[in-house]
Amino acid sequence: MKKRFAAACAIALALAASLAAQSTPARKAIPRTADGKPDFSGVWAGPGFTHKVGPNDTDTPSVTNFDPNLWAPFQPGGEALFLQKLTGDVLHDDPTAYCLPDGFPREVLSPYATQIMQQPGYVTFLYEYMHFFRVVPTDGRPHAKDVELTYMGDAVGRWEGDTLVTDTIGLRPWPIDAFTTGVVRYHSDALHVIERFQYVDPITVSLGMTIDDPKVFAKPWTQTFQMKLHPTWKIYEQVCEENNRCEAGSCRPADVQKGK
Repeated sequence: MKKRFAAACAIALALAASLAAQSTPARKAIPRTADGKPDFSGVWAGPGFTHKVGPNDTDTPSVTNFDPNLWAPFQPGGEALFLQKLTGDVLHDDPTAYCLPDGFPREVLSPYATQIMQQPGYVTFLYEYMHFFRVVPTDGRPHAKDVELTYMGDAVGRWEGDTLVTDTIGLRPWPIDAFTTGVVRYHSDALHVIERFQYVDPITVSLGMTIDDPKVFAKPWTQTFQMKLHPTWKIYEQVCEENNRCEAGSCRPADVQKGK
């Protein structure tokens, strides 16, 4: 009996060792910083791309919006606040047509690259579109008590194991994503966004975005996107006002070139 028990223990220990050996390479497969945290540094194609990476490290830009099938129920009056009809006033319908900022979280969904630069205690996001950036402390600090409403908001971060969590408040009411047929979706000044970045494999990151807007929705809801690392990419200079023809759709005859 003792021999059988000893043999069973030996098999169990061997199996555990085998599983540990299998898990170790997987842990090392994703890039890590010197302190062992996942390293998200690099240039990424974010949710605004259809991820079909092709020759020469290419990817396909796409238009990405939040999925209505995932929205929580509306608060009383929340639907009218969120789904605002197009008025013909471009400053309301799509302020970016006048080169105003697209703001957060819409910036994350744009079909432009994002560079992440990770340092001890901070993660910096540099967005190619309009050259916006966010510097997020990752030491778990709370938001300041006197946060001013801005286009990109006030972001703080923390680590939950191998998951990078960012927490953003202080966002001025603004379109939450690109306008769709007949409406533009506006979040309120109470919007609170939680992002969760987690590696799926060495070049793929899962980005879960939780939308909590108590003036619009009855409860928070989450949509998960993917990001793809592109080692050969770099961030280019994108300036909305440079060579800005047809501003707000107002084109001169010279702006319209046949065959172009």
